[in-house]
Amino acid sequence: MEKVTKQYDAVALLSGGLDSLLAVKVIQDQGLRVKGLHFVTPFFGKPHLVRRWEKLYGMEIDAVDVSEEFVRMMVERPVHGFGKTLNPCVDCKILMLRKAHELMGKYGAKFIISGEVIGQRPMSQRRDTLNVIKRDADVQSVLLRPLCALCLSPTPMEESGLVQRDKLLGLSGRGRKEQLRLAEHYGFTEIPSPGGGCNLTERENGRRYWPVLKFSPTPSVADFKLSNIGRQYWSGAHWMAVGRNQMDNESLLKIKLDTDLVFKVVDYPGPISIGRQFEGAPWSEEAIADAAAWAASYSPKAKKAGVPIEVSVVTISKENEVERILTVTPTRETPMGWAEWLWPDAKEEIRDEARARAK
Repeated sequence: MEKVTKQYDAVALLSGGLDSLLAVKVIQDQGLRVKGLHFVTPFFGKPHLVRRWEKLYGMEIDAVDVSEEFVRMMVERPVHGFGKTLNPCVDCKILMLRKAHELMGKYGAKFIISGEVIGQRPMSQRRDTLNVIKRDADVQSVLLRPLCALCLSPTPMEESGLVQRDKLLGLSGRGRKEQLRLAEHYGFTEIPSPGGGCNLTERENGRRYWPVLKFSPTPSVADFKLSNIGRQYWSGAHWMAVGRNQMDNESLLKIKLDTDLVFKVVDYPGPISIGRQFEGAPWSEEAIADAAAWAASYSPKAKKAGVPIEVSVVTISKENEVERILTVTPTRETPMGWAEWLWPDAKEEIRDEARARAK
């Protein structure tokens, strides 16, 4: 384990949302040293903001990448199920608390801080669920929830005198008035959103992620990174991501795999498109040509030309780039019928799977 010279009294789950920031401040007020842990996955986390948050809120923060563990949990399916979309909120909190527990020794910490408030979130912050999270993460003796501590039984940290219970809070419910008052008290010049911004809670993203879980034989962190970028199209297990702008194009090229197909219209401006080939299932020549015609249809000038155009298709083979030029007619009426997944369809399949697993 990496050695840390500075020792801390506590580590804190720090999403960047208001509640987690306030929880840290409440403990810092008691003269205790806190190291914030900002967890990162393809679905949430803003490591590029960590240094800024440190200056804005007077905290010390480390970004902790738990992408592999999180994706494994999604693939195996969360023990406590999904919420309204693909959000495994209970299992997510358990995973982060386990990781924080594991990291306590690195920082010399004696306990863990979490910013939960009883009754604020319907899935993960009910009283019974808070107990389940604490139990399943095996953090009963080290977890402190400063914002709602007075609504809960005293923890070992309070009983030992390490933390003064009378300086903790007893917040509950979905109201934000008290949190906003505290933010003003602490001089926050920027008030973050209530939560940390998880993509899994949004339908737009749920419909992007579900086909990865459905079709990929071994869903990976790289797959979910790809599903975050551009327009997402599927034809059975064939998958294409089409850039919407220059930023998307650059991002797609940064995260492409050696086994990916990279489509780019020749002689006309247009997007970068990535075709992901799953292991053991290479695309046929017909599928590649079909995808090239589809990708070309997103170049307005190429489509307007009204004639067959050239599309570059690049793959990597034995560390060498291999480029082929295909001549196709730009069209979205192709035999493979590329289409975006719609949330109602994804939702129904998710529910069907949950019912089957419950039998």
